[in-house]
Parts: sequence; structure tokens; C-alpha cells
Amino acid sequence: MAKTSPPKIEWLSSVEERRYPSAECYLSLVYPEERAREIVAALRDAPVTQFQGKDIFRASGLSLLGVSNSHVEKDRVKIRKGQSLSPILLVRDEQNGRVVIADGYHRLCAIYGYDEDSWIRCQIV
Repeated sequence: MAKTSPPKIEWLSSVEERRYPSAECYLSLVYPEERAREIVAALRDAPVTQFQGKDIFRASGLSLLGVSNSHVEKDRVKIRKGQSLSPILLVRDEQNGRVVIADGYHRLCAIYGYDEDSWIRCQIV
């Protein structure tokens, strides 16, 4: 039986505007509110780059959510339909030697479920 190749991941050229307030909300749980605002301002100016999904997971220390997660499944449907995904937002937490996924954890999990070597478009500060 032939192995099927994973679906091609389509990306938006830039981060959807609605992702920044979501990131700020999450980051305000991790950092003081003023620092969260500063980080999001820096993210808005950061260029879009890419890293492999497996490396982002290793750097974040987070676990992979299963396909039974409804948010992951919604993103898997988008991938199967060829819909473009918004790049994810990452923050280098140098003090703790980790990467914080400020927005895009479910998208990352959905993509990783297809191909852990996939290149993930992101902004990182």
C-alpha cells in the first residue's frame, strides 16, 4: 500500500490582525500586562520567518494536543480544504530557556499531526 503524502500547508502572507489581541490576552497571564503589550507591539513589527514544527515543540516544552481536541480538528479541516493558515506568534523566554507560543498552539498541533517536519511560518521576538 502506497504511503500518502501529507497535505500541503497553505499560509497567509502575514498574521491575521485578530491574532494579536489573542496573543496579548494569553501573554498577560505569563507576563505583567505592560510587558505583554510591549511584546505584542514587537511581534507586529517582526518579520515572518519559519521553523520546523518539531523544533518549536521542543523549544516550548509543550505537549502535542490530540486530534480529539475540537480546535485542533477545526484547523485540520482547514488544512484538508487547502485553506490558508495564519502564521503563529512566538516569544523567546530567555530567562527560562523556552519559547512561548503566544498564538497558534492549535494550528501547530494540527500541522504536526500530519508532518512533524513541516515548516511553520511564524513571527518571533
